[in-house]
Order: sequence, then C-alpha cells, then structure tokens
Amino acid sequence: MSVSIAIETALQDDVRGLVEQLNAHLLPLSPLEFQFKMTVEQMAGDDTTVFVARDDTGRAVGMGALKRYSAELGEVKRMFTLPDVRGQRVGSALLDAIVALARDKNLPMLMLETGGSAEMPEAHRLYQRSGFVARGPFLDYPDSQWSAFFEMPLRVEQPA
Repeated sequence: MSVSIAIETALQDDVRGLVEQLNAHLLPLSPLEFQFKMTVEQMAGDDTTVFVARDDTGRAVGMGALKRYSAELGEVKRMFTLPDVRGQRVGSALLDAIVALARDKNLPMLMLETGGSAEMPEAHRLYQRSGFVARGPFLDYPDSQWSAFFEMPLRVEQPA
C-alpha cells in the first residue's frame, strides 16, 4: 500500500474520526488522569502542525503532530494509525515527517510521552527504531507506570 503524508488541518471530519478512534483505543489502557490528549481544536492551534497519512484512495489512515513549546523543544503528539494498516510502516512515515519538520524548524530537541511498555509495546518499538531514547518525565507530565518518555536530540553540537 502506498501512502502520502501531508500537512493538513485537524478541523476536518476524517481527522476528527481518527482522533475519536485514537481516544477509544487509549481509553481502556490507563486511568483518565494519565491520558494527555489534545483535542482537535487544540491540534488546530498555531503551535501544532498535523500530518495526515492517506492511502491511494484518499482515505485518512493515520496521523501525527508536532507541537512546538519553544525554540528549544518540540513534542510528538497524537500518533495513530488505523488497525488495518498497522505493520505497513505508516507510523514510521508519519514520524519521519514530524522529525523532518522539527529539524527544518531548528528545534534542538524532540520529546514524546506515550503509554507504558505493557500497554503500548508497538509504539515503543517504533520510537526506538526511529532513534528516540528513553528518558524521564518532561514539562508537567507526572512520573507514573502509565507513561513512558522518549527524546531525540536533533542538533549536533559542533566541537570548538
């Protein structure tokens, strides 16, 4: 299956559908207070860029977003692919697009929070395969068994 990845608005029905499916997927995995969801309206903010993966028929099959907190930090948010396309590298393509945009914006650090390893092993493999390394909590995320945190330094310091 071929997919195209493009920056799109979150304020469209098929993206809203992906968000609903992601939220339904996450609901049984951890207590609500440890689910750090962005709404579609938040995803449409100026600080967030949403990528949508579409198959060759135009169907939205995945999404992911880059949220910029400052000139120093970006976060991967709302990564999701439809169950029927998992294992076809759609998530990798979305993550590659997010990392490329973060590099283009000269962000030195990209971080993410996801569910714990027991709840989200496929996500952990994707992030680690893509070059993210485990780290502790960042921003205002609490440290808990329900979350795992990863980072990817994007700017290589040049020797003096």
